Amino acid sequence: MSLLMLSSLCGCHPRSPGSIRSMAAAGHVSNHTARKVSTIAAEVAGYADVAKQIIDLAVFGAAQNRSHSRLADFTDTIGNRVSGSHNLEMAIKYMYNAMAQDGLDVHLEPVKIPHWVRGKESAEMIAPRVKSLAILGLGSSVGTPPEGIEAEVLVVQSFEELKNRASEAIARIVVFNQPFVSYGETVAYRAYGASEAAKVGAVATLIRSITPFSINSPHTGLQDYQDGVKRIPSACITVEDAELMWRMAQRGQRIVVRLSMGAKTLPDADSFNTVAEITGWQHPEQVVLLSGHLDSWDVGQGAMDDGGGAMISWEALSLIKDLGLRPRRTLRTVLWTAEEQNGVGAQQYYNRHKVNMSNFDLVMESDLGTFAPVALQFTGSDAARKVMAEVVKLLAPINTTKLEAHGEGTDISPWLQAGVPGASLHVADSRYFWFHHSEGDTMSVQDPRDMNLCSALWAVVAYVVADLQDMLPR
Repeated sequence: MSLLMLSSLCGCHPRSPGSIRSMAAAGHVSNHTARKVSTIAAEVAGYADVAKQIIDLAVFGAAQNRSHSRLADFTDTIGNRVSGSHNLEMAIKYMYNAMAQDGLDVHLEPVKIPHWVRGKESAEMIAPRVKSLAILGLGSSVGTPPEGIEAEVLVVQSFEELKNRASEAIARIVVFNQPFVSYGETVAYRAYGASEAAKVGAVATLIRSITPFSINSPHTGLQDYQDGVKRIPSACITVEDAELMWRMAQRGQRIVVRLSMGAKTLPDADSFNTVAEITGWQHPEQVVLLSGHLDSWDVGQGAMDDGGGAMISWEALSLIKDLGLRPRRTLRTVLWTAEEQNGVGAQQYYNRHKVNMSNFDLVMESDLGTFAPVALQFTGSDAARKVMAEVVKLLAPINTTKLEAHGEGTDISPWLQAGVPGASLHVADSRYFWFHHSEGDTMSVQDPRDMNLCSALWAVVAYVVADLQDMLPR
């Protein structure tokens, strides 16, 4: 999950102004709409048996635990998959072959992606006592000089405090010990901390990891240098070490840290978005898109972020294929590359395909974990929302009939902003940021039954929307 997830998107699209109609005509339109809603509700309800078949296959049948097993095979074989790396190349080849062997139509679409390399890194507090600091350099950060940086530390808890103590920051390593409020709010320190500290003369930044829970585990992620501001090295440290240095600073103790980072940015790399399809029988040019991202950070296994989302987006097509189903419209699974670099792979996909925007019926993204599903989140017109409210009723057998506002996702955001209906998965994600972008993001986080339920939800929603008589109204 990348920085672009910070902003949620509104599902309200302004209606184009129409001519003034008479009260009688308006009444006719209202009655027609009411009948239309009634007709759609009946049409969707007709899919109850098919929805139950999909759910039974995913949760109780031959496909039970398959998405979890596929994820384990994939992440155990490939490992983590940072943008531009050989591992990401191997991951794309692996998924291309696996989905082709599954009987899906698979192709690759080339894109250019950033290639940042962590290199060797270390940090050590050398005063007031010697202590090794667990760190993870932040994506796109520059490295230190070869000899490293040794400097006194200024500990602050907010951008405001840094501004008020600007004169103390010159030639210091600034440690941000900001409290965790929410990911959306607190991640600003990871994103912009380096540039804000550089503006007041700091030589490096160490930022408290963006997590509500820690067992001395640093969390990485992308940071964003501001144009025209000196680029200084930036890394995340653990919650425990940030709080330790804060307490020391409060006692008036002089803190000195030695930091070494071999990070560097190489020329952009060649990569691919991986696309698998079941072609629609009546309107093959119209598309319901399901997605997750294939890249991860270079720690852990990337099982949760976002191996699970990628696997359920494959599994949904497998379930539909296994049942011999073929919808009116094309079902297209896209496994994005370089999502963690602010969705650059998905943006290039959008740029290539936006000419056919009117044929994109629904875009779906899973990138907040595949824990137990709670609801479907949806962004679209009021009329489309009425249709989707009927669709989620089909999920009664797995008790996920709730439709919430604000479908979201870094990779589908360009489509949502352009007015295409979008959906995302709301799961029981209270533990998501415990493991996010850390060495803890491994298969041990994943539960097979949760993934069965997510796969069932994903497949039912995608199939039914793709098979309805009409596309979702814009």
